[in-house]
Amino acid sequence: MSEASRNSPLPGAMPGRIPENAQPPADFAPREVAKSLLRATRSGTLATIDRNGGYPFASLVNIATDFDGAPLILVSRLATHTANLEVDRRASLLLAEYGKGDALAHPRLTVLGRFAPVEHQSGDDERIRRRFLARHPKSELYASFGDFAFWRMAVVSAHLNAGFARAADLAAVDVLTDIVDAQALIESEADAIAHINGDHAEACRLYATKLLGAPDGKWACVGIDPDGIELQQGGTALRLAFPQRVTGPGPLRSVLKQLVEQARVA
Repeated sequence: MSEASRNSPLPGAMPGRIPENAQPPADFAPREVAKSLLRATRSGTLATIDRNGGYPFASLVNIATDFDGAPLILVSRLATHTANLEVDRRASLLLAEYGKGDALAHPRLTVLGRFAPVEHQSGDDERIRRRFLARHPKSELYASFGDFAFWRMAVVSAHLNAGFARAADLAAVDVLTDIVDAQALIESEADAIAHINGDHAEACRLYATKLLGAPDGKWACVGIDPDGIELQQGGTALRLAFPQRVTGPGPLRSVLKQLVEQARVA
């Protein structure tokens, strides 16, 4: 990497715009907020570079994440955004949390990077397909069509705006999850999810209602990684962070039991 590249600001960063004496609120944890948005958001705005004139082209897409948090999309070759990505892989995703009142009072995260198609029959294809369809089961109706393919973003940077005085420029390492030592958890994730949903559905309900304050319902586990567990009911997704990092089936069982006990007390 050249000296100029090392000194250049990250894409999306805002150097020099925030007063030097400005201090974020003491309870603002940008990495945690960004990771939660990334893992729990089911759809967002995809901005690609128009292949005809270079203008930004925004569209709506469903989103899931790979084991390390890298965004995943399922798109058709007939779509304009896919044609744009085939020419220029650079893109960004806007992930927003919605609620009552002013939309700008809720957190939103812009993730920037480069997309690449996931080749069929590759070592990643089965895992990515499983993780995406767990979040978007209705997509199974067309996921196997010849013109559809999964694309994975290599994250370069991100920008978080979580409300007044709660903004942060983030590097890829701030929003992604380190999986170097988590191969055992990766290999056991599918079985663990099946076991949780088959034998411990009540635990998912307790996690959602008692620990995350969600409405009661049939909550299910749709993803596990070293930093947390993803829960979903219908079109609503939640992220429950683990109290400590886990990298294998044994530690996972321990932390899930710990969280169940905590939820029952709550």
